[in-house]
Amino acid sequence: MSKNLPIDTDTLVQVSKPKLKKPRLYKVVLLNDDYTPMEFVVYVLRTYFNMQEELAVAIMLKVHQSGSGVCGRFTREIAEMKVRDVLECARLHEHPLQCTMEPD
Repeated sequence: MSKNLPIDTDTLVQVSKPKLKKPRLYKVVLLNDDYTPMEFVVYVLRTYFNMQEELAVAIMLKVHQSGSGVCGRFTREIAEMKVRDVLECARLHEHPLQCTMEPD
């Protein structure tokens, strides 16, 4: 059984859209070591970070000279996946290359 309720025509309801925040970004960082070949670091940068040869070489040299280099900035899930993929690739190729992520 339904009852007809009076409709209040004097009240307006404003529907607001939820405010979305941009997700926090994380830097994926390669760390230098004395054993991983430079060519392998370039391969990793090109394969897992879709870099052109020139940029991959420049970042590889930064890693080599300063001890670390940023490969990119990603959302947390993507950064975790990149770190995991790089570490797995290095392990499969028997290189000690290390990769980490840190808040940007």
